Amino acid sequence: MAVSKTCILALFAAAPAHGLTLSSTSTTARANPIRRVVTLLQKMEGKVTKEGEEGAELHEAFMCQCKTGTNEYTQSISDGEAKVVSLASSLESLQGQKTQLASDLKSHKSDREAAKVALASAKALREKEAATFSGVKAEQETNIAAMSKAVAAIEKGEAGSFLQTDVAQKVRDLATSNAAMSSDSRQEILAFLSADSEEAGAGSGEIVGILKQLGDEMAKDLADATKVEEGSISDYNGLVAAKNEEVATLTTAIEDKITRAGETGLAIEDTKADSKDTAEKLLADKKFLADLKVECANKEKAWDAESKERQAELLAIADTITMLNDDAALELFKKTLPSAASFMQLTQSAAAVRTRALATIHAAQRLSRPMQHLDLIALALHGKTSDFSKVIGMIDEMVSVLKSEQKDDDEKVEYCNTEIDATEDKLKGHDQEIQDSKAAIEDAKGKVATLETEMAALAAALTELDKSVDAATEQRQKENAAFKELRASNTAAKDLIEMAKNRMQKFYNPKLATGFLQVKVQKAGEEATGVLAMMDSLVAELDKETQIAETDEKDAQSDYETFMSDSKKMRADNTKILEDKTAAKADAVGATETHEDNLGVASKKHKGASEQLSVLHQDCDWLLSNADSRREARSDEVESLKAAKAVLSGADA
Repeated sequence: MAVSKTCILALFAAAPAHGLTLSSTSTTARANPIRRVVTLLQKMEGKVTKEGEEGAELHEAFMCQCKTGTNEYTQSISDGEAKVVSLASSLESLQGQKTQLASDLKSHKSDREAAKVALASAKALREKEAATFSGVKAEQETNIAAMSKAVAAIEKGEAGSFLQTDVAQKVRDLATSNAAMSSDSRQEILAFLSADSEEAGAGSGEIVGILKQLGDEMAKDLADATKVEEGSISDYNGLVAAKNEEVATLTTAIEDKITRAGETGLAIEDTKADSKDTAEKLLADKKFLADLKVECANKEKAWDAESKERQAELLAIADTITMLNDDAALELFKKTLPSAASFMQLTQSAAAVRTRALATIHAAQRLSRPMQHLDLIALALHGKTSDFSKVIGMIDEMVSVLKSEQKDDDEKVEYCNTEIDATEDKLKGHDQEIQDSKAAIEDAKGKVATLETEMAALAAALTELDKSVDAATEQRQKENAAFKELRASNTAAKDLIEMAKNRMQKFYNPKLATGFLQVKVQKAGEEATGVLAMMDSLVAELDKETQIAETDEKDAQSDYETFMSDSKKMRADNTKILEDKTAAKADAVGATETHEDNLGVASKKHKGASEQLSVLHQDCDWLLSNADSRREARSDEVESLKAAKAVLSGADA
């Protein structure tokens, strides 16, 4: 079936450009293999002009094909319209899902932060309450013991000697400071304590009763305070368990929402691209159907049995030449079938360098430790338009970042070892309790500042990780679009060549012509056979290029999935470290308050130093245990990046 020149030009215009831009000069045109096909066709046209042959049956076959083509495109248009509606509905649903996921993610993050703040506040309050109770308990136990000794001494008849002891002074202080004691009882006790030895013995019976009653009241107050403290401890433990469970649940939900949001975003872009392709195809089908109907009607009216045989072959050759020889067709074939040696060598050189660099990166990625920097370089090298100098710059920047991270680790290890040793020494210095408490306060404040700096750095790293994930997703989408564009362009070129072949075959090899019922026409010549063979060769080249592109697309998708998996693990690791540092900061703040409350109390010095040592171990033990493996892993990653840079630098040279 003949295809209008307008439709062919529209097809070329819709085909996206890639590779080298085709020049309009004769030298560039001659470099394309399609020019050889056109030259042979032009020679055949001169011969066919002299020929003529009856073709009445061709007209009937042509009209049959018109009917078939009309039915096929009518059905295609109907299917396309239904698909446009379906895709619009799917896109609306996906966009709604993405909006909901974003809202849920924001809510989860807010709830998790609130839970962490509540934990820190509860811990600080609990430690303060515990310190207060400890002081009350010690004081009450001392007072009760004094009362017991006083009662025992008086009951034994040792009132006179008792008045000369420190216990008597303690009882006098209690009688003076106890606001709950009646004034009569207070006066009696003070009078008893102020009497001489003989007078004290005379009135000791009533004094014993008062002292016992006072001791019982203090014992009851201590029991009540102990019960309140035990209730506070139970409530605190329940709150900590509930909040920790809430934080863990919210963290899992946040990671899930981030992954689903990325997947939904990619699905939205795919749906948009599919909708655009479907709409464009629907428009093209409608235009083609309209052109087809007009052409079929015109052919039927203008058909002349005697002139058809003479003009049909000329028209076939002319149409084929037009299809293959106009500027749009040459542009398409230039892009899909490049033949200039310098271009092929350049493409091969760049592809070879990119392949070797990717091989170096992939070899390093097979190590057990995820390496996000290598993942980013692998993704960059998959981009066909990646500038090597830009990738080398990325490598230099990543090497600098790794060295900076290692320097921070080394400084932190040195800091941890120094601080742990210093704190252990403090435990032995019982003669400098007050000085040690002051030093612990200053050290804890410095620790809080250090943790805040490290937490800010971790938060920034998580933000950068999210940006890297977004950038990788955007690049993957662009690469996928470029692959689809290349495949569509090659398919368009193949279709055009097949149409040209079909147009030739219906005259020279009617048994192989698609969609036509023709009588056997003995016209096949050496030139026609050569042209058809050359067209088959071009189609094979397009198929090979498409197959290679499909393999590259699969590899790029695999690398992207690896990057996403490594990024998810890295996010989980950094989130866990951030949570540990948040807990360490809360501990440091609590330690500071404890030291300030107990400054000057010698009995609290050892406990304060022990708490500080525990905080240091909580913050440092993991790093000290893993410092060597982290240094080795960074060294391996730096060497891999340098190897890839060496390959790319050689390409620039």
